[in-house]
Amino acid sequence: MRITSIRDVAASVRGRRTDLDLSQAELARRAGVSRKWISEFEAGKPTAEVGLVIRVLDELGIVLDLISGEDAAPVRAAKRVDLDALLNEQRVR
Repeated sequence: MRITSIRDVAASVRGRRTDLDLSQAELARRAGVSRKWISEFEAGKPTAEVGLVIRVLDELGIVLDLISGEDAAPVRAAKRVDLDALLNEQRVR
């Protein structure tokens, strides 16, 4: 799925959560965020903290692959990005 906005990510989270028959409260508990945060995120809140988004994606088993526009086709050929390493690098700065 091509992600072009936070609303795309939110729709994926909402869909996966409902597929797994999880309430917002249960997902929030598992991911270590508030139910209100899940609700606002699923509504497409544009200022969601990326670290929290990644925790929620991980809890739902959603993999986020980042590829550059030049590498987008075919997706199978895309290089994987270590998000943890990127986040740690940003923390060091």
